[in-house]
Amino acid sequence: MSNEIIFFIEFLLTFSLLLMAYKLFGKTGVYVWIVLSTVLANIQVTVTIGIFGMVATLGNIIYGSSFLATDILSEKYGIKEARRGVYIGFFANITTMVIMQLIIRYTPHSSDFMLEHVEQIFMFFPRIVVGSLAAFLFSQLHDTWAFEFWKRRFPRHLWLRSNFSTIVSQALDTVIFVTIAFGGVYDTEIVAGIALSTYLLKFIVAILDTPFMYLAARIENFVWGEK
Repeated sequence: MSNEIIFFIEFLLTFSLLLMAYKLFGKTGVYVWIVLSTVLANIQVTVTIGIFGMVATLGNIIYGSSFLATDILSEKYGIKEARRGVYIGFFANITTMVIMQLIIRYTPHSSDFMLEHVEQIFMFFPRIVVGSLAAFLFSQLHDTWAFEFWKRRFPRHLWLRSNFSTIVSQALDTVIFVTIAFGGVYDTEIVAGIALSTYLLKFIVAILDTPFMYLAARIENFVWGEK
């Protein structure tokens, strides 16, 4: 199975599960999804693949779903709840990184065969950690602001406020992360290539998620566990 086919299967599965989380658990499910998506994205980004004729890292789909999650919160519950989701995701990222930095410093038993692999995933370089956290916080706060900005001006055009806010925010996320993580380490041409391939995949995801935004807007929550 080609990487391109897996890409589209992953996209459909990821965004369908996000809608399921919202359907079953309401805004709590969306908060949980933001945590899941950001933590999983930071694990997936350690893998590099070839796709659509480009070299790119994984994590663009699951990370892109976090922007739809904050857009759902903005649309249904307002900017205050969307920003709360951003702060929850930011805290989850810091917590994961801090705890895992301690975990990988354990001395493994002679029978262990996993710690070295866990180390490879979570032994982040400081610049990548800072770049990831800064990109998430600033791009997501911009997304919540931009969604509300376009909502006030075009209240009947859900696709416009969802796409405009996400597309610009994803560009901001890419520039911040790549600049902090790789600026001065690689030649400008290489850094620009990394940024371009990463953003193109994020752009594709942002456009494709539009139908899922409309589906989310129509969902009446079951909210499992509540009367």
